[in-house]
Amino acid sequence: MSDEYRKPSARRVGQVKEVTSLTNPIVKDIKGLTSKKEREESGTFLAEGLKLIIDAVELGWEIRTLVYAKAAKGKPLVEQVAARTVARGGLVLEVSEKVLSSITRRDNPQMVVGVFEQQWKNLGHLSLEKGQTFVALDRVRDPGNLGTIIRTADAAGASGVILVGDCTDPFSLETVRATMGSVFAMPVYRASADEFVGWAKQSGGQIVATHLAGSVDYRTIDYAKKPTILLMGNEQSGLPEQLAKAADRLARIPQAGRADSLNLAVATAVMLYEARRNFLSLEAR
Repeated sequence: MSDEYRKPSARRVGQVKEVTSLTNPIVKDIKGLTSKKEREESGTFLAEGLKLIIDAVELGWEIRTLVYAKAAKGKPLVEQVAARTVARGGLVLEVSEKVLSSITRRDNPQMVVGVFEQQWKNLGHLSLEKGQTFVALDRVRDPGNLGTIIRTADAAGASGVILVGDCTDPFSLETVRATMGSVFAMPVYRASADEFVGWAKQSGGQIVATHLAGSVDYRTIDYAKKPTILLMGNEQSGLPEQLAKAADRLARIPQAGRADSLNLAVATAVMLYEARRNFLSLEAR
């Protein structure tokens, strides 16, 4: 990865570059962010779409690079976010549609793409409060599932998503797309199974886990008496014994048809909206 891209402080503030070559080193570095290894090494990730990028900047996320197609030049909102980017020491690239397509791997890409610094929250610093609901996901593998869960957690008014064990990357392009921008609004924590269990025991919250061996109807649980952590298992194997034992309640969603299970994102949505039932109203917004 080029030094110019790694060290934003070394760039000239206010710098705007016009790029038409697919082999430009900065473009190659940005394209590299489709790799998890490159995202981890740089601490950055890609996000697409003008509205999403504006929301991210307004929520305080640090933008490193703004990339927009020539056709978007002169549009007021694009010019505004470009001005904010250079004011923060970021880089602005005006590129051809061919270059933009190579970055996003789409034939009809969004007109604007941003490179942002990742934000991870520390579980050790998390203190629970009454009325809060968190979603903890054990080894979630599918980017679409994770993105949809982050989006649903945001919509339901959850306070954060906790990734337990070896999970898919919430900052992959596929996951960010699936969140529809909620990745910028929803705090994301990560922990090993041991760290999660240790934290949960002293958190003061109740862990409600979905489990095939669960004997409690998820609708009969009191989710308002304590802060609640909804613990959801891996798509294929469910919850391991260590995490199931840490749960205060093992719940199950009743099913009547031939299907033997629900998609993870759907099951999480069902649990979330039941847990948040007493905290949601149509007038809330």
